[in-house]
Amino acid sequence: MVSKQCVNFVKFLEGFAPLEYTCVSGKRVIGYGHILAPEEVYICGVSEKKAEDLLKQDLDIIEKAIDSLVHVELKKHQKDALICFAFSIGLRAFKLSSLLKMLNEALYDQIPKQIMRWIYVDGRVNTGLMRRRQAESGLFAKRAGYFFPLFLEQKK
Repeated sequence: MVSKQCVNFVKFLEGFAPLEYTCVSGKRVIGYGHILAPEEVYICGVSEKKAEDLLKQDLDIIEKAIDSLVHVELKKHQKDALICFAFSIGLRAFKLSSLLKMLNEALYDQIPKQIMRWIYVDGRVNTGLMRRRQAESGLFAKRAGYFFPLFLEQKK
């Protein structure tokens, strides 16, 4: 089960959208970044509780995939960062990434740099993705002065 801190981290980075919208990758999304299946419709939108339930279901799938794909030991903060990252880029992209290959070679110090490579939309730097990747790489590296873990501990 995904940690409460990880759920809060993703909620903070995704933001809450009660109504469906189209994300930068062209997918239909609702709540805290839940990608809607073609048959999935929420005409009246979703509550924050429903959105969090959908997010937890999505993150549980990501966590199970990471558990099977990553063959080296991860600290809690590293796993949380990877769950958030994989949720953002998608499992297929994560499975095929050089980041995963380097991680499985235990090149932990290279992972923050690899996370920061994923900041482009249509060949251009996306400021929102850059901020998100800074947060994810910061959490993975647990950089000194990193504020997210403190923020997350204070949330519900």
